[in-house]
Amino acid sequence: MTVKQTTITIAAKPRGFHLITDDIERALFELDTVEAGILHVFIQHTSASLTINENADPTVRQDFESHFNEMVPENAHYYRHTYEGPDDMPAHLKSSLLGSSVTIPVTNGRLNMGTWQGVYLCEHRNHGGARRLVVSLSF
Repeated sequence: MTVKQTTITIAAKPRGFHLITDDIERALFELDTVEAGILHVFIQHTSASLTINENADPTVRQDFESHFNEMVPENAHYYRHTYEGPDDMPAHLKSSLLGSSVTIPVTNGRLNMGTWQGVYLCEHRNHGGARRLVVSLSF
């Protein structure tokens, strides 16, 4: 088995859910040569996350943000970790709920996702900064 690994940096994004499938594919020079394999993407941060979901209708991304803000509010009276701002502890909780990685099959040189699926960078901070992803392709 061959494993190719690289780290990519996604430029700072505003708080919300952002499709990054194209960014990941651009980083994988070997992708078109892989007949069958696995792509693993890991985010090196605790206040942003990754997920796979609907990639066509932008209102899905808006609804994700609205739902997570309702489910994990800022300024909850029981938060103790508050010295990095009101969006920090909720960002950590949201990140844990969604997760720090996604795994995608690769078939005939393409990410083998459903027709309407894409990879999201879920930015949970108001000013999170650039995000690093470790991208590992095994084949």
